Amino acid sequence: MVKKFIGRFYVGLILLFLYAPIFILIILSFNKSKSRSKWGGFTLHWYRELFQNEDIMRALYTTLLIAFLSALIATIIGTAAALAINSMKRIPRTILLGITNIPMLNADIVTGISLMLIFIAMRYTLGFSSVLISHITFNIPYVILSVMPKLKQLNPHTFEAALDLGATPVYAFFKVIFPDILSGVISGFFLAFTMSLDDFVITHFTKGPEINTLSTKIYTEVRKGIKPEMYALSTLLFVSVLLLLIIINRKNASKRGLSDKKSIVLMNQ
Repeated sequence: MVKKFIGRFYVGLILLFLYAPIFILIILSFNKSKSRSKWGGFTLHWYRELFQNEDIMRALYTTLLIAFLSALIATIIGTAAALAINSMKRIPRTILLGITNIPMLNADIVTGISLMLIFIAMRYTLGFSSVLISHITFNIPYVILSVMPKLKQLNPHTFEAALDLGATPVYAFFKVIFPDILSGVISGFFLAFTMSLDDFVITHFTKGPEINTLSTKIYTEVRKGIKPEMYALSTLLFVSVLLLLIIINRKNASKRGLSDKKSIVLMNQ
């Protein structure tokens, strides 16, 4: 009993340190007073002010556009790369997977500076396209990481059987392989979208002066002084990411439930 209590208390303490500041920020976004130490009553005024701010709305549009495009392109490239890696022999596959995992383990500031130096060396103008290319670059490993486990669960003989029955490679892929790895592809897309939405360091080093994402805009505004609109914006970002995670987990849970039911039916037959 004592060990259970200590374990639960320890977990509760960690969760408190992790999420208490976020909940305080959410509460402050509904505070009528600008003071962080005084509650002035409930209000939605700061949310209205947020949506009337043209600079923030422009940054929001840029952020969502970059996140969607980078996630979509990274999902296509990452899925193709996962298929190629999975078809390799064990030693080159292990080496390539290790190389692929390096960007995820590498510090964001190193990745950001490296990409900035590449763009400068190539005399590439920093702007929307440079940020998009950077986000695609660091999102691809996350897609590969999501798709590879699904590929390992596949029976390789089903694709060969489809080819033997007269299907073209493309038709066999979309009818045999793709439906089985679809959940991993979707998870990779949402993970890439979330990572792009949340990124600040790499965007800060690879963006031009004419564009801003929400993360860089928040950083610029906070340097001038924290405005209550930033509380509202941060709250909306947190809720958006939370909803994405819930959707991903529910889809994965429903997929697992369906596969378990199919296994039970097959066993009964």
